[in-house]
Amino acid sequence: MPQLGDEKSPTVIVVGGGKMGSGIAQRFLQAAYQVSCVDVDDDAGARVTETVTRGLSRWAAKTGQPEQRDQALARFTVHADGPPDVDPALIVETVPEVAAVKHSVLAQYSARYPATVLASNTSALSIDVLASSVDDAGRFLGMHFFNPVPRSALLEIVRGGSTRPDVLRSAHDHARRLGLTPVEVRDSPGFATSRLGIAVGLEAIRMVEEEVASPADIDIAMVLGYRFPVGPLELSDLVGLDVRLAIAEHLHACLGERFKPPGLLRAMVRAGLLGAKSGAGFYVWDGTTKGASSPLRDLIAR
Repeated sequence: MPQLGDEKSPTVIVVGGGKMGSGIAQRFLQAAYQVSCVDVDDDAGARVTETVTRGLSRWAAKTGQPEQRDQALARFTVHADGPPDVDPALIVETVPEVAAVKHSVLAQYSARYPATVLASNTSALSIDVLASSVDDAGRFLGMHFFNPVPRSALLEIVRGGSTRPDVLRSAHDHARRLGLTPVEVRDSPGFATSRLGIAVGLEAIRMVEEEVASPADIDIAMVLGYRFPVGPLELSDLVGLDVRLAIAEHLHACLGERFKPPGLLRAMVRAGLLGAKSGAGFYVWDGTTKGASSPLRDLIAR
């Protein structure tokens, strides 16, 4: 199995090429890894390639070394027909936050690569529960990346009850090679970052629901008053309000009433106001460009 000290660039498999998977693949490519990304079909694979190529182009232009884009793309392959025939140092699962889907993927890749470290990018699901689908829970852990991955600074490493020390050390080594600062937490509902982030985000949504202040004013208060890089409502739009709701429901079930999703959040998801990906949430969006506050008064009045 390739190790970080080998002359050959280590190979990582990224399973799932959505927004997070594409960003994770790009980050590994920028750190000179060989990357094999697996998605569901050729159309999805084409979208992954387009997204990663566009991201690498921006990165190369920013570094002033445009040739880096082509060098990185030469190390990148996309597969739509199942696990690739490679010898990976690491597999990162980044499929949707649906437990059954993650269990299926982890079981398949555990069987196909019996000696490889497996990591889930889950933001809230229990690592110990997911580990039940891995033949050797000692080689499984959480590696929670943050959006947008190519510009993030943090990697949350989640140790399960059975995760081996050498596997944890490997995850820390990968984080440093990626230029990320690792923090290590034990498996617990929501870990550290999702638990804290959701708590602030839900309270901000309740404040909108109660008409305490506008989404823009709440966000400005947290950015200028508490030095948040982005306000909790804008971040909710970027993450996706459906994703926020799913995490809140999970934490509500595990940790009690303090994580009960606000009625406004449920109403917005029912109405299709999911944030940037749907074009409107707490703000109106044109792609990734934030516009004016979204008209929420009718939903708040219900």
